[in-house]
Amino acid sequence: GGSVIDTAKAIAMGVPYEGNVWDFFAGKAQLEEALPVGVILTIPATGSEASDATVITNENGWFKIGFHHDLIRPKFAIMNPELTYTLPNYQTACGVADIMAHVMERYFTNVKGVDLTDRFCEATLKTVINNVRIVLKDPTNYNARAEIMWAGTIAHNDLLSTGRIGDWASHKIEHELSAIYDIAHGAGLAIIFPAWMKYVYKHDINRFVQFAVRVWDVNLAYENLEDIALEGIRRMTEFFKAIGLPVTLKEAGISDDRFEEMANKCTDNGNKKIGNFIKLGKEDVINIYKLAK
Repeated sequence: GGSVIDTAKAIAMGVPYEGNVWDFFAGKAQLEEALPVGVILTIPATGSEASDATVITNENGWFKIGFHHDLIRPKFAIMNPELTYTLPNYQTACGVADIMAHVMERYFTNVKGVDLTDRFCEATLKTVINNVRIVLKDPTNYNARAEIMWAGTIAHNDLLSTGRIGDWASHKIEHELSAIYDIAHGAGLAIIFPAWMKYVYKHDINRFVQFAVRVWDVNLAYENLEDIALEGIRRMTEFFKAIGLPVTLKEAGISDDRFEEMANKCTDNGNKKIGNFIKLGKEDVINIYKLAK
């Protein structure tokens, strides 16, 4: 799974390096060499089996930060769907939410003329949505497990990024949740992504309408574009609930007393903005946490 693979990647970075491996994550060092990493995948979720990314948590301050470099992209990945048969339904659902989030981070872009990769993204989302319903009822369904496993890889191996600039604000906002509260990353994303969508959808309502119609089968007969966009967000939220995930911070047992702390970590004490679809500052992040309550 992602935690194990990302730890292996961090170790691969740290072994040839004389200093503290956290230097790479803190931007204090440039990666020049790394040990080769191989993967035997047992939970489809992070896509780390084919990505150039690793995310680790520094327990000294509870900072969860990612690092990207092609040197840590695994040399091989063995992907046998049968190894996922015994996954608990909750972990299967968390994995699906993470896969979907990787696609949606890329889907919500300001770049125009990306219809082909729009369709790739939509097909990947539809595949996961349809097949998770099957595996939650029939955990040893090989074909459905295989579809989810392959979708998880496609979602994060950069194919869907072709010609696009992704957003990634929701991931950064969620990382603060899972760093402090140790909530599963996918469960945190099921909470944060709908809140982020409600906060930003007016920036490009046509893209949200396309998402609603093509992915969630919302009928264009709704009275106006805003209704269609909001219905798409509602259906996504209901989907997460239906597969057993929390969709509010309250459902996850997370209080509102550390919103400012998390927003500060996310935005370097308000000194930087996150995301690309819309640049978000500290107050924006706090508002998204509030929407997720």
